[in-house]
Amino acid sequence: MGKIYTRKGDDGTTGLFDGTRVQKDHLRCEAYGGIDELSAALGVARAFAEEKEIADELLAIQKDLLALGAQLADPAYGTRPTKPKTVITEERVTSFEKIMDRWDAELQPLKGFILRGGSKGAAFLHLACVVCRRAERSIVALGRQIELPPLVVRYVNRLSDLLFTLARAENRRAGESQIDW
Repeated sequence: MGKIYTRKGDDGTTGLFDGTRVQKDHLRCEAYGGIDELSAALGVARAFAEEKEIADELLAIQKDLLALGAQLADPAYGTRPTKPKTVITEERVTSFEKIMDRWDAELQPLKGFILRGGSKGAAFLHLACVVCRRAERSIVALGRQIELPPLVVRYVNRLSDLLFTLARAENRRAGESQIDW
């Protein structure tokens, strides 16, 4: 591997997977950049997660996000053979639902909005949740311009729900009270 800098982006452009150069504020860059930001937020949440099971799930999600980012950064994704590591399946979204159902069984029912925060792990999971929702908005905006696999939006939508649930679970396990609004 060569040097980290190439100087190619000094003019405000970046290269996509197929070699196409686009402006760095292109909606496609915004979408995969949001996914990259989400992965970094999950890395912080993982560092502070009290529950090993949650930390392990966050690591798996970070790997998923690399695949999702690769899809978003490749204008030709789906038109030629894809690498298995860039594929996200419907089963992954279903697994999020099962994880949420399991954790929800331990949590007090939501009566309305809650204040985000609590333990360090929970606070970072709440932050990751809102970063996820922002990334989702960018992906939806991109999807109005180009055709995206519907699973991309479903995955990110369900992920934000999962992160919210995991934040609540982290707080419960840490003995933090939920603060209702």
